Amino acid sequence: MSDLVDLQPRIVEKMIDDNIVMIDVRRADEWQRTGVIKNAHLMTFFDEYGNHDVDNWMKEFEKLVISKDQTFILICAHANRTRTIGNFLIDQGYKNTAHLFGGMALWKQELRETIKY
Repeated sequence: MSDLVDLQPRIVEKMIDDNIVMIDVRRADEWQRTGVIKNAHLMTFFDEYGNHDVDNWMKEFEKLVISKDQTFILICAHANRTRTIGNFLIDQGYKNTAHLFGGMALWKQELRETIKY
């Protein structure tokens, strides 16, 4: 069984241009508030009420992550949603599941670059 990998912002920053799939699971209002990490795919998982459509989300996810061995990084605000989603994906057999430690809150606190949404 794989474990969810915590990646510090400085590590994720180095991976931005490496063709590693990064998926920001936050909502549009959050993307507008903080901006987004360059090259991140924007795929909301939970709406503002905590509802989600796993089947549709997985269809989009599988277009980006085409193998269960492929490395990808999940991004949210504080790394709470990504922990839940990451563990769900590990249960589905994804072996190289990582997330941004501290989420966008830590990313912004460390003054790392974002682009406008």
